[in-house]
Amino acid sequence: MNKKGIWFFLVIVFCYCQVFGQLKPPKDWFHLDNADSKYLGVATETLYKKIIKNRKGQSVVVAVIDSGVDYKHEDLDDVMWVNEDEIPDNGIDDDKNGYIDDIHGWNYLGNSKGENAAHAHTELLRLYMEYDKQFKDVKESEIPKSNREKYKRYLSFNETIEQKKAEATENAFLYKTIGNAADRLEKAIGKPNITQEDLRNYKSDNPLLSQVAQVLADIMAEVDGSFEDVKNDLIEGAESFENTLKYYFNPEFNARGIIGDNPKDYNQLGYGNNNVKGPDSDHGTHVAGIIAAERNNGLGMDGVANNVKIMALRAVPDGDEEDKDVAHAIRYAVDNGAQVINMSFGKSFSPGKEAVDEAVKYALKNDVVLVHGSGNENEEIFTYNNYPNDEFAKKGLFGPKYADNWIEVGAISWKSGEDMVAEFSNYSAEHVDVFAPGVAIYSTKPENDYQNLQGTSMASPVVAGLAAMLRSYFPDLSAKQVRGIILQSSVVQNQMVKLPGGEEGEKVLFRKLSVSGGVVNVVKAFEIAMSTKGKNKKNSAMRKKIWESVTP
Repeated sequence: MNKKGIWFFLVIVFCYCQVFGQLKPPKDWFHLDNADSKYLGVATETLYKKIIKNRKGQSVVVAVIDSGVDYKHEDLDDVMWVNEDEIPDNGIDDDKNGYIDDIHGWNYLGNSKGENAAHAHTELLRLYMEYDKQFKDVKESEIPKSNREKYKRYLSFNETIEQKKAEATENAFLYKTIGNAADRLEKAIGKPNITQEDLRNYKSDNPLLSQVAQVLADIMAEVDGSFEDVKNDLIEGAESFENTLKYYFNPEFNARGIIGDNPKDYNQLGYGNNNVKGPDSDHGTHVAGIIAAERNNGLGMDGVANNVKIMALRAVPDGDEEDKDVAHAIRYAVDNGAQVINMSFGKSFSPGKEAVDEAVKYALKNDVVLVHGSGNENEEIFTYNNYPNDEFAKKGLFGPKYADNWIEVGAISWKSGEDMVAEFSNYSAEHVDVFAPGVAIYSTKPENDYQNLQGTSMASPVVAGLAAMLRSYFPDLSAKQVRGIILQSSVVQNQMVKLPGGEEGEKVLFRKLSVSGGVVNVVKAFEIAMSTKGKNKKNSAMRKKIWESVTP
């Protein structure tokens, strides 16, 4: 590697430390109470100890629309939703809901043979491919005026795709180069379980290996991790960039071939299978654990909510989800009793938005809370660059209409002061409702494992967990009331913070980054809920029973 290559390497390592070096707080920091700790958690433990105590709420089903969930995980197996109207593995649709053997949910990314799709195109490439059918080999002078704007988008899409492919090519090369250097180091040191001390004491005539040894030691110190962990992260980084080239922006890849459906037929059912885990359930399993990993069982970590059953709906591949799958997943969740739906996914285009909107309206009609992560592009979001969202495509007589059962969530870090906002989080004073912990979140990983992850994908299930708790202990509250209470009870932060994606040193008042201006707090949410008269008269007696069950 030449000097320029070493410089690029150091830049990447710096970025690595910025991202993975966040892993310093306690594993349960997002549960902690800022009143008695330095961490701006959501005060889960305080709620259970001082308010809930021994009270028993009613069971609530939370649907997780994601990459899949490891339903056999030691911390999730007892909190999975079970379709009691379906006889397992008999190959019959016993409850006649259109899904065969849907015991824990459904997988929209598979086929009846049991095969499962793992990767997908980006929506940008899908749109480009549609335009390409119309404009490929057509001279600009031959394009009628009615199609000029469409043609400009076609050219713009092509330029963006080529740029992203070039960036992915460069980054894949750099990460692989770093990973190869780590392999050489491992062989040169020649011992298992390489320590920071081994790396710092390593001497070589090769300046690259000497430099790599010192930097990897620094990374291990920052993240409090092993050499193997750091090396694996580098390998995963390289694979991620390679996937961009192989799948996300590769027109030759048949992204929907395994499933065998028509993704543009939004009414089509009968595809998929009941394998809700799928080939890569890391993301969905992590999300499910944040919401409802079994509490106080001495394993791994505790979820935000008790009394929850997780319904797994696999609809999010490695790539962009199809609007058709999202719409069907929302409807499935509603039809099968979910009261809260978590959606930790998103994209920049939505050709099937009206189909998704109809599903959102269906959830609204059936009093279901929808919680969505705002995205990780560190930018201001609008209803035209972040999907799905709460604004309906069809406008009303007096302008846009919105779903008032929808909560859009940004992410905060465990850090305080100006570094409080997660540097990757999207924001908006109009379209992001609240912020929640989303950096260094320790939760479940497939095969009875656990890991730290970060993203608004992690902040969203914190809020979904709170929504589930409100529905459990205050069953007479409507979805709209649950949303209002979560926003009203958020702790407003009147401090200057670094603007995500802003210029060096650019700051903004935190309260200007969202509708509520605050961070969710479960204790304050319960305090407001206690004095809020519910709209569901049928369940008001249940609320009374819950809160009279134990004398405070």
